[in-house]
Amino acid sequence: MVRHNNQLPNNLTQLQNLIKRDPDSYKEEFHQQLAHFETTLEIFNLNPSQYNKKLDEQAMFLAQVAQCYLNVMKTFPQKIVDILKTHNTVLHNDMRLALCKCLILLRNKNFITPFDLLELFFHLLKCQDKNLREFLKIHIITDIKNMNMKHKDMKLNSTLQNFMFSMLRDTNAKAAKLSLDILIELYHKNIWNDHKTVNIIADIGCFSKITKVMVASLKFFLGKDEEKEDNSDSDEEIDPRDTMIANKFNKKTRKRDKMVDKVKKVAKKMKKKKQQAPSFNFSALHLINNPQGFAEKLFKQMELSNERFEVKLMSLDVISRLIGLHNLFLFNYYPFIARLLMPHQREVTRILQFAAQASHELVPPEVIEPVMKAIANNFITERNSTDVMAVGLNAVREICARCPLAIGEDLLRDLVQYKSYKEKSVMMAARSLIQLYRLSMPHLLHKKDRGRPTEASTELETKKYGEIRIRDYIPGSEVLLEKEEIKETERKWKVTKGKKKTYDGSDSDEWIDVGSSDSEINISDSEADDDHCVEEKSEENCDETTEDSCSEIEEANSNSEPIARKVLKAKRNNKMDKEEKIETARKIAMETIFTDEDFKRIEAAQVKKHISGIKRKKLADDEDEESGELVQLSAIENIHKKRKHDKSARLESVLKGRQERDKFGYKDRRKNIHCSKTNREKRKTKNFQMVKQKAKGKIKRSFKDKQIAFRNYLIKQKKMR
Repeated sequence: MVRHNNQLPNNLTQLQNLIKRDPDSYKEEFHQQLAHFETTLEIFNLNPSQYNKKLDEQAMFLAQVAQCYLNVMKTFPQKIVDILKTHNTVLHNDMRLALCKCLILLRNKNFITPFDLLELFFHLLKCQDKNLREFLKIHIITDIKNMNMKHKDMKLNSTLQNFMFSMLRDTNAKAAKLSLDILIELYHKNIWNDHKTVNIIADIGCFSKITKVMVASLKFFLGKDEEKEDNSDSDEEIDPRDTMIANKFNKKTRKRDKMVDKVKKVAKKMKKKKQQAPSFNFSALHLINNPQGFAEKLFKQMELSNERFEVKLMSLDVISRLIGLHNLFLFNYYPFIARLLMPHQREVTRILQFAAQASHELVPPEVIEPVMKAIANNFITERNSTDVMAVGLNAVREICARCPLAIGEDLLRDLVQYKSYKEKSVMMAARSLIQLYRLSMPHLLHKKDRGRPTEASTELETKKYGEIRIRDYIPGSEVLLEKEEIKETERKWKVTKGKKKTYDGSDSDEWIDVGSSDSEINISDSEADDDHCVEEKSEENCDETTEDSCSEIEEANSNSEPIARKVLKAKRNNKMDKEEKIETARKIAMETIFTDEDFKRIEAAQVKKHISGIKRKKLADDEDEESGELVQLSAIENIHKKRKHDKSARLESVLKGRQERDKFGYKDRRKNIHCSKTNREKRKTKNFQMVKQKAKGKIKRSFKDKQIAFRNYLIKQKKMR
């Protein structure tokens, strides 16, 4: 059939639509366009640096209808690939991007394997075209994510990973950096979050000769900044009920209304935050196979490198985290850090943070001694400012919290003397150091600084260097025995009371109710009077089975105290020594299945052991509580006084207060801006010359004039009724 005035060869969009609907009817037009593409491609190969719009349109048209003619279009993707491989660096940017989009379309229709396409795209990352590199990066991440959506193809992932790892070694800086960015993005999206990816970034990325690649790898291991600045509202527990009650009785003002709205928002935010499941962030540093070798190699590279100071700081940060997380031995690290510990050193608080992070219980005291001496000599001296002294004491506290043996007895007692310093920041830092050693190694402190002896301090065991405690019992579980003693004493007493004889000679089997608690048993006065009847009994009235109970009861009643309380007190006075407590706790752990209530009682008993008649701001539930993995910079920079705000800080505070606030100036609170105002509101905006006569008349009125005016007002009101 011959079509007259056929416009389809020139209108590819319409032809594309018709072919998708009925491929067989338009096979002739398709072959005609395919021949035109072959001719245009030969012409384009003669001058590949020029953009050919006709080739662009024909290639996209053929890619759109390729699924309609599978046999004919089998070789079409390879032709596009050959163009990009042969002329990738000389192609026009628009032409190169158009051919890549054409290949992506063919990939979605399974005309080309994912490995072949991704291999080509990784080679194209070397091109000097920023838009193309960003486009290819997004596609590679999306394609790999989609391939692992339903199930992970381990064979394909392994092949792609090996190829990407080879790209990290590429001499082209941009290609290597983009390959690393793709790996990191896939790790954060939990697609390639295995040991292999982390260790390749550690072995290749962190030791790359390209600075950008090395810095990106170090940032990957540092992870996101955990130390976010929270608002003051989120730090304090806000009870909206108190604010609502106060606002109910106080005067209603716009300022107070805004405060109530703000409190409601904060309370709602806090409630939503509490309902969220806790999130645990495991750093990539945990997945390194050989942390000791990695830390040594990284430290050696940092010592020999001529990179900027900021890059060296990042290396020191990664090394310190490795040492702290894996308890590594890197003895050369501490003298290097000690040389940088000077008050005038740039970023000195971060360096102090690195020193604290690199401390753990297995570091020999003589190795970390240079760091402690540098801090004590350079920071904690009265020739420095109080802020510098406070920062130094805070750094010492953070180091000693992770390595208690890092400081000697003499140096500790010298630093503790600042507990009565005139400046509050230094005084509070010194007292925090005292509090730390009260709960860990009180024998290093002077006797007057140890505080009152408590049950917890008597049970405290001083660890030696390298000592590891492995317990086969739960500390404090001996408190559960007390509950059993109370029940047994109560049972014996009830049996004895049931066996007693009344004065008329009749037997009484009634039971006596005894109020009991976890710590003592209270008996009412009426029941205490009944106990004197037992005292008047003869010994022969006691059965042989209850002889011991009767003797205990008689001994208790002789001092006119409740029976169960006296028995329990007698047992408490005969305190168990340390070995007996451990043996009791071990026996209970072997024979008892602990419930939630039991664990609560154990925890409460452990807390009570730290109380010695005075209030403590912090109570340790267990003296073996381990410190956090990372040191917060705010713990070292924590200075107990108001910092002086410079102009920029004050301006930032002012601008923050203006957020979500109405326009400056007077607000008349009209719901409709077009409605009229009252005369009183209008008077506020009038010129003073317009209202001065009225104001003047009110001021100069005599008392008699006021009386007359008030009388006329009352008469007018009476008539209106």
